[in-house]
Amino acid sequence: MNKILLSTLTAFIIALALACSKTESSVDEQDGLSAFSQDSLIKHIVKLSSDEFQGRRPFTIGETRTVEYLTQTLRNMGVEPGNGSEYFQKVPMVEITPTCDPAMLVNTGKGNFSLKNMEDYVIWTENTDSVVSVEKSDVVFAGFGVVAPEYNWNDYQGLDVKGKFVLVMVNDPGFSTGDTTLFKGKEMTYYGRWTYKFEEAARQGAKGCLIVHNEKAASYPFSVVQNSWGKSQQHLDTRGSKEYRCPVEGWITEAAAKKLLNTVSNGEALLVKANQKGFKPVALPAKVSTSMKVKAVFNESKNVIGKITGSKRPNEYIIYSAHWDHFGIGKPDAKGDSIYNGALDNASGTAAVLEIARAFKSLKNKPERSIVFLFVTGEEQGLLGSAYYAQHPVFPANETVGNLNIDVINNFGRTKDISIAGEGQSELEDYLKKEVESKGRYIAPEAHPEAGHYFRSDHFSFAKAGIPALTTGSGIDEVAKGKEYGQKQQELYTEKFYHQTTDQYDAATWKLEGGLEDTILLFQIGKRLAFETTWPQWKEGSEFKALRKK
Repeated sequence: MNKILLSTLTAFIIALALACSKTESSVDEQDGLSAFSQDSLIKHIVKLSSDEFQGRRPFTIGETRTVEYLTQTLRNMGVEPGNGSEYFQKVPMVEITPTCDPAMLVNTGKGNFSLKNMEDYVIWTENTDSVVSVEKSDVVFAGFGVVAPEYNWNDYQGLDVKGKFVLVMVNDPGFSTGDTTLFKGKEMTYYGRWTYKFEEAARQGAKGCLIVHNEKAASYPFSVVQNSWGKSQQHLDTRGSKEYRCPVEGWITEAAAKKLLNTVSNGEALLVKANQKGFKPVALPAKVSTSMKVKAVFNESKNVIGKITGSKRPNEYIIYSAHWDHFGIGKPDAKGDSIYNGALDNASGTAAVLEIARAFKSLKNKPERSIVFLFVTGEEQGLLGSAYYAQHPVFPANETVGNLNIDVINNFGRTKDISIAGEGQSELEDYLKKEVESKGRYIAPEAHPEAGHYFRSDHFSFAKAGIPALTTGSGIDEVAKGKEYGQKQQELYTEKFYHQTTDQYDAATWKLEGGLEDTILLFQIGKRLAFETTWPQWKEGSEFKALRKK
């Protein structure tokens, strides 16, 4: 009897071990690590962010050179074309150049005044008509411009804004007050993103939508708005689509917005009252007029795609992504430099994915699942390349295991910590935690959850398609100099380099050891997934959980 029990127990243990091995295959932790090279990483960054690439703006010679460089690099590595026999996916887009009136005229019952274009506000359009004109349009202050049933919040309730301008605040209710009972408190939800504000205003039929800029709530100064939107804008080509967009979209400074709000008694106080439950929108006794001439150029940009075919489960895909684009040539700085080189944003992330591709190609044990390396266009224009990919996937969403996205790596030294954008979304975070802790590091709370970084990079396009997606943020706890130093470095980047001509590689100040360590963490996650049969899922409470098809 004991022998029978022992035999049964042994069989059970063997069966259990086999079952576990099917879920989590043995992974050689060291396999592929020797392929990583800081010198190689720097080489890619320097090349991609050189003046030769002219800021990597889509539709320019900068795009042509970038696509050629990425394609040739993948080919030299032995990485297969990712889209049939081609290394790219065509992305139909349109470049819209508005020539705006120098001012917006405001008519009130107590007199008139004007606001200056590019100084008080920045506007643009996705309308391809030759002229977009606004003539004495009514203005309504609609709080945060949010309709969120799950939070019992509707800034448009009972309001008809068809043909009118809406003035709305950036971020979420609860941000400025810190009230954790309002949405997620200081942590931004998608309702706080500027993209959502325009989408909801369009659903409401508004003629125009102006977002009130606040540096803390937006997480960047108004100069970023001027540099990012105050020129030609690119969009996906939606000809044939019946989807309505507000003819006028834009940002307005808080000071200029207060001029509009003060057309009613104590109007500035509305910026505070809008944070309270039950806030009612306010029609302002003001009418705005302005116009813009529109030049539309239709063209195709490219996503670059490489692939390593899995040895056992080739139809299951792990996608690494980074955006290759930046702003090209634009407004000169004080030194006369007009090339927005985008060394950190995002030549660094692009270079990191190239390093990961090289490491996967070097593996002694070939990945069982297919590994995809996707370099997307148009992120700086509104996640265009990743959005197009998500709408027209080369590899089906229900066969995609997950997305690991890299958008800017750490360039100021090794850190003990690393952060997760939008922590609490998917089980990919558990994989990261395991890797981080094995290296004696830790996951720190996101430094600026109010910035909504989870909704600001290309992984978000995958999330909206139901694919678990992860983006990490640089830590701040620098190994030798501590948290205060790391925090200052991040703040310095936002103030002095983000979306500016100064974002260039500097051998004297850049320290990429930390960025390379973070890149290796993401390589190890993908490698572990490549030898498993498990499918990471969304966590309970994630707004994307219901979208998962596998």
